[in-house]
Amino acid sequence: MHLPKNLIVSCQALEDEPLHSSFIMSKMALAAYQGGAKGIRANSKEDIIEIKKEVKLPVIGIVKRNYPDSDVYITATSKEIDELIESGCEVIAMDATLSARAEMPLAELVSYTREKAPNVELMADISTVEEAVNAEKLGFDYIGTTLHGYTNHTKGKKLYDNDFAFLKEVMKSVNKPVIAEGNVATPEMLKRVFELGVYSAVVGGAITRPKDITTRFVDEIKELV
Repeated sequence: MHLPKNLIVSCQALEDEPLHSSFIMSKMALAAYQGGAKGIRANSKEDIIEIKKEVKLPVIGIVKRNYPDSDVYITATSKEIDELIESGCEVIAMDATLSARAEMPLAELVSYTREKAPNVELMADISTVEEAVNAEKLGFDYIGTTLHGYTNHTKGKKLYDNDFAFLKEVMKSVNKPVIAEGNVATPEMLKRVFELGVYSAVVGGAITRPKDITTRFVDEIKELV
């Protein structure tokens, strides 16, 4: 397995965010590495290339891109797969939900990736137990809870609801390594998902999005200042 049984830090900044820059993301990855992270999740070929110059950690690569008439935006088509193969990332993550897709069916996209890059592992970003089971059947190497709460049919749900009940259900339903991702917002939550038996966990916004972190602090004092 390319990924460690440990903390993976997501270093991403979209075009409308203050830290949007491959250089800045490479330094964010370096800070995560110095803090003890054992893997990085990153968005875009350009960011991944710069990150890999800075740290010798395995990278989960994605490309976020919107397509008309489709809710799938994480590594949605073969175009994104090609970019990620060129980036040199060790793992490619893709939307593995049952949402309408912009190009080929998910099974074909998996086959396409396996043929073009047999040494690259695949991570399924899922939102339901059904999707996790389907992803395992399709041969994904890792199952991630990334999209739970972010699809039309799971809106409003949080990974940590009822002591990570959804995460527990996913782990019971598949044999592949499960990666906890999505709203793992505190060190205590991180510890808990490892206690529950996840293979690894991805933490993003709680570490690498200072604008969102600041907002959380400010929201707590709004009525007091």
